[in-house]
Amino acid sequence: MSYTKRVLEQTIAKNPGEPEFQQAMTEILTTIAPYVDSHPEYEKAGILERLVEPERVIMFRIPWVDDEGKVQVNRGYRVQYNSAIGPYKGGIRFHPSVNLSVIKFLGFEQILKNSLTGLPIGGGKGGTDFDPKGKSDNEVMAFCQSFMTELQRHIGADTDVPAGDIGVGAREIGYMYGQYKRIANNFESILTGKGLTYGGSLARKEATGYGLVYLTDEMLRQHGKSFKGASVVVSGSGNVAIYATQKVQSLGGKVVALSDSGGFVYDSEGIDLAAVREIKEVKRGRISEYVNYRPNAVYTESGSGKTIWSVKCDVALPCATQNELHEADAKLLVQNGCIAVGEGANMPTTLEATEIFLKGGVLFAPGKAANAGGVATSALEMTQNSMRLSWSFEEVDEKLKGIMVSIYNNIASAAKEAGHEDNFVMGANIAGFKKVAETMMALGVV
Repeated sequence: MSYTKRVLEQTIAKNPGEPEFQQAMTEILTTIAPYVDSHPEYEKAGILERLVEPERVIMFRIPWVDDEGKVQVNRGYRVQYNSAIGPYKGGIRFHPSVNLSVIKFLGFEQILKNSLTGLPIGGGKGGTDFDPKGKSDNEVMAFCQSFMTELQRHIGADTDVPAGDIGVGAREIGYMYGQYKRIANNFESILTGKGLTYGGSLARKEATGYGLVYLTDEMLRQHGKSFKGASVVVSGSGNVAIYATQKVQSLGGKVVALSDSGGFVYDSEGIDLAAVREIKEVKRGRISEYVNYRPNAVYTESGSGKTIWSVKCDVALPCATQNELHEADAKLLVQNGCIAVGEGANMPTTLEATEIFLKGGVLFAPGKAANAGGVATSALEMTQNSMRLSWSFEEVDEKLKGIMVSIYNNIASAAKEAGHEDNFVMGANIAGFKKVAETMMALGVV
């Protein structure tokens, strides 16, 4: 049995009941196997055994009081996965689906994603099963303050720098940073995604969506195609989806569908982004309200038997959540002539669906490469904080585009060197792994 296969089997056996984590492990270790197994020094140094085991897992209770004076308790997590190339870096997710398996999978993916940016940041992830939907500002503030009261013991500018993720936007970051500053009595950069008045970076909120489109556009360009005139489907309607839509439209593409957990909306004339932003960013409403703005649009509820991936398109950008795009969806996209898929969310495509795309000749950019723009710009925010200055939007955006084009070139080269040209899943995993593994070798058995 090969070294990689043995470690994979041991890891799955050691982590039962964690399907998301097992899925991420299977995808990553399987694709890097040819490279790893050709380097016996990795086995001798126990690189994989150390890589798959988090350096630290923190789980804690979060007590808070709701508007009715009732005590509520949620569970919080921070997985500090690997700090070989820099301080832990990764978002905090507020969502009922959060559990240890989800946070471990996200943290493990983050190691390779952060490595691909070329910036000195390690991998980590955090979250809680708290649902901010339907909560008042006072309840969200009470929760965030309780969450940070515990988390602040474990983070620091050179130790672990969290950011936002699903359910954690500007409001939540502000409340958490305020509580940290109150307890620690200092103004260090322990969170990114901050407001512009207290250390945030221009272009940060746009970064994941813009970065996704920059990388996908480069992938298309190097294969003689472009977004110009292309029909595009984007799942989700949050931060990533909104700014991906904006950038696609600026490049001449037409986004025809967006979604949320309630269903999806199809607008054959092209999505009216101003309407979506009012619904989502101002009213905090549901995508179903879009038809009130555009009567010719069609809304389809979740559970109706049709998913957003039934909409015919040239490019698909899944930007909602993990495992949203299944094998049947992938077959439908290929059948309908989809030429490229770029993952804006973390692992939104199942292993079976990914295989369909690769076999069907669809250009497929995996999330750890395609959605790295957010964490890359977070690292640029950390740089600006350390230098006590702020760059212009154009400066940050230019650096972001350069990073995303560089990521594409690196994963394309790694795939070609491995003998699997255009398999960007393999390319991303190998390119991200190499830097971390070489650093771990240099640092000794720690």
